[in-house]
Amino acid sequence: MFFVDRRDAGRQLAARLKEFERDEPVVLGLPRGGIPVAAEVARALNAPLDVCLVRKLGVPYQPELGMGAIGEGGVRVINDDVVRGARVAPEDLAQVEAREQVVLEERARRYRGQRQPVPVEGRTVVLVDDGIATGSTARAACRIARARGPARLVVAVPVAPQDWTSRLGKEADDLVCLGTPREFFAIGQFYADFAQTDDSEVVECLEQAAQRMTG
Repeated sequence: MFFVDRRDAGRQLAARLKEFERDEPVVLGLPRGGIPVAAEVARALNAPLDVCLVRKLGVPYQPELGMGAIGEGGVRVINDDVVRGARVAPEDLAQVEAREQVVLEERARRYRGQRQPVPVEGRTVVLVDDGIATGSTARAACRIARARGPARLVVAVPVAPQDWTSRLGKEADDLVCLGTPREFFAIGQFYADFAQTDDSEVVECLEQAAQRMTG
């Protein structure tokens, strides 16, 4: 399983998700890298696109290693195994959490502007990211989405470790993944272009999707 870039991954993922089009779903993308993937899914399903704001809590000396995540509405998920294994002190965890909370609030203002969140109550929600590694961010995102009252929650990603379903447990009603390679070290290894998604691309994706739904 290999993708040219996030847009390519989104188009391939959308083909697997066509059955959900009849449910008139709402697509929620995880920023930043999940948004270009989610934009392609939303376009293919003729669905509105919104952002599911969540921030990974990275181990202080190894930021790419997630020890948990926080999200809108005060949602907080901590991976105790990672915290213990990395020997992260409580004060260090608190410092990382405080810093990411500031970023979370700033991005909410930057990404949505004056737009209100897309209503999801009673609807099918398809939660999309560019891949899953530890699962902490995805679990937090699921809880954020659940708190908004959807009738059905689907997590959809292009690639994930083989044990990804156990990492998410019962957080979602449906789990969709295109590939679960045996040799999984990082999400980026399955993309030819895994350049960081910047804020301007996130805003552009959300604005284009909003125009598509109102046009």
